[in-house]
Amino acid sequence: MNSHDLKPACEKCFGLCCVALYFSHAEGFPQDKVAGKPCINLKEDFRCKVHESLNKKGLKGCTSYECLGAGQKVSMGTYGGHSWREEPETANEMFEVFIIMRQLHEMLWYLTEAFSLKSDNDIKEKIDEIEKLTHLSGEAIVKLDLVTIRVGVNALLFKTSEFIRKKAGDNEKSSLKGKKTIGGGLNLMGADLRRKNLRGVNLSGAYLIAANLRGVDLSFADLIGADMRDADISGANLSKSIYLTQAQINAAKGDSGTRLPRLLVKPTYWLK
Repeated sequence: MNSHDLKPACEKCFGLCCVALYFSHAEGFPQDKVAGKPCINLKEDFRCKVHESLNKKGLKGCTSYECLGAGQKVSMGTYGGHSWREEPETANEMFEVFIIMRQLHEMLWYLTEAFSLKSDNDIKEKIDEIEKLTHLSGEAIVKLDLVTIRVGVNALLFKTSEFIRKKAGDNEKSSLKGKKTIGGGLNLMGADLRRKNLRGVNLSGAYLIAANLRGVDLSFADLIGADMRDADISGANLSKSIYLTQAQINAAKGDSGTRLPRLLVKPTYWLK
């Protein structure tokens, strides 16, 4: 799958993330909003009234969200360019399909990276399998068993992560020994990690909220599902980190010295 297909193209989307999702004001959205209701800032042309000032207004929920290309796939692909405003009878299904499509695209994002790290036929076959699912009809997509699909994907991702981290030197036991966990993820909220050796460490699902990672080398560290809200990654090296997404980067705090994987970009508000 082309990596560009996993990048958002808002101009080709019917504002699905601004309608289909549940919003909470406490999580940095304009106001509390039920799923299926348009955001107060969504215009008739599906653009955002306050897009240029999201960061200034402190709307971190909006700035950090990333659909991974699911929005345009559903809008222009699944529903052939016919919006939920044009055909309101399709709205509920379209919103549900968008939420599922976003998860499928997330799996494709991780699998594509895994294949780039380790050219494995099993990974390639899984990519092809899920790619085909994204082209199903809306009616078929809402019937997919995502739990079963995700189990197979996760097994391949974990296997690849283990392989890469061991090659880099897995420091998980020595560098983060004794750290407590929350729901299986390391609790590193607010932790000063500047003196920790985090190369090749398994940080999957870790709580890195407001953690100090300034100047830290995170090469080959597995960051899948890590919560990086307000984590300070100024000057940090994440160029070879595993399973990092744009949404995680958008939620963190960095600067011009932060090094990222080639497919990710520095948010413009980092440099202001």
